[in-house]
Amino acid sequence: MSGLSLFGSPRRIRRGATLTLVFGTMLATGAAAGSLTSPVRRIADSGLARAAEIQGAAPAPLDTGRIAEEIQDGEVGPATARKLVSRSGDRWSSFYTAQEYAGLQQALDGRYVGVGLWVRRIDGGRIQVARVQGGSPAGHAGIRVGDVLTTIDRIGCAGLPVTEVVADLRGDDEDGGDGDTGGGVPGSRVTLGVERGGRGWKVTLRRASLATEAVTVSRPKGGPTDIKIDAFSAGVGRQVRAAARNAPRGVLLDLRGNSGGLVTEAVAVASVFLDGGLVATYDLRGQQRALYAAAGGDTAVPLVVLVDGGTMSAAEMLAGALQDRGRAVVVGSRTFGKGSVQMPSALPDGSVAELTVGHYDLPAGRGVDGRGITPDVQVPPGQDPVAESREVFAGLGAPS
Repeated sequence: MSGLSLFGSPRRIRRGATLTLVFGTMLATGAAAGSLTSPVRRIADSGLARAAEIQGAAPAPLDTGRIAEEIQDGEVGPATARKLVSRSGDRWSSFYTAQEYAGLQQALDGRYVGVGLWVRRIDGGRIQVARVQGGSPAGHAGIRVGDVLTTIDRIGCAGLPVTEVVADLRGDDEDGGDGDTGGGVPGSRVTLGVERGGRGWKVTLRRASLATEAVTVSRPKGGPTDIKIDAFSAGVGRQVRAAARNAPRGVLLDLRGNSGGLVTEAVAVASVFLDGGLVATYDLRGQQRALYAAAGGDTAVPLVVLVDGGTMSAAEMLAGALQDRGRAVVVGSRTFGKGSVQMPSALPDGSVAELTVGHYDLPAGRGVDGRGITPDVQVPPGQDPVAESREVFAGLGAPS
């Protein structure tokens, strides 16, 4: 989500900043996001993804690339930049305070301060819990998927911009008090109003430093190694490489609900299964650039990639590259279609405006934005894509 949001790490932002593939819309109180289908957008309280809920869009869209140039040239200050982002009409452009962006960077490094909730915006602007991290403060308090957050410290959630919900859950705007250790730090308190099945209650939690748990590996007896990637945070490529080393029956790479992340990590995962070659091209203010896999990947192990409507951004880039290169069979449903590229521009007060500056294309030259990726094997709603993948592995000649 920051940097050329499809391409690059947001860790050090200078003038002329790096590019990163935007994480779709995952801002974070929890960690990486789970499955996401348009038009519902999932956001985590860990600071992982972006706030795409732009308020007060102007009738005529603004040129976000030009805005980015003016910020980098020092012609636009923080207050003006915030207004320009809100008026841009671009749902992928975002404005972060210094604290919000620091939380994002921390989440991309594999940790975040929060309560362990992933949330999404549903009908009427309500905020619904989409996932609860095991062992987190929210998990211990009994909050469940499907619960609705009505208030955060007496502030109503319905209708708020996603950035505000995320900041309130993380405590980014608090200064502590009442014996607390301060806002946005482990131990600080937050009181949530929760609603379930017409019953409402309040629960006070203490924020904690939690791991994002971006990669989950399982090895079913007699089946392929299942590698689930929730988001491309730092170290994901290394973890996938280690998991794929001993996978004689193949690899099931599960990208369902993956909203994106660091493009460098998505390319690192591609490098596990490709022996060099093109992963994607992208335009940056009219100039074409390219991303390449490293040489030496395993091109023999049977590979199936699972996708759905929540597969976005860097995850779509990875799935599409493996598909275009003939390296994997893609199974599931059409992906989200987020193919735009964002660049972060730092302002003097540490705030960051992340603005759309281009789009990326897959190795075969096809674009993703607004189209998504069509799986090789489409799985109708209600059917099990994992079960379908087992049949695909049999067709690939994977040992049983």
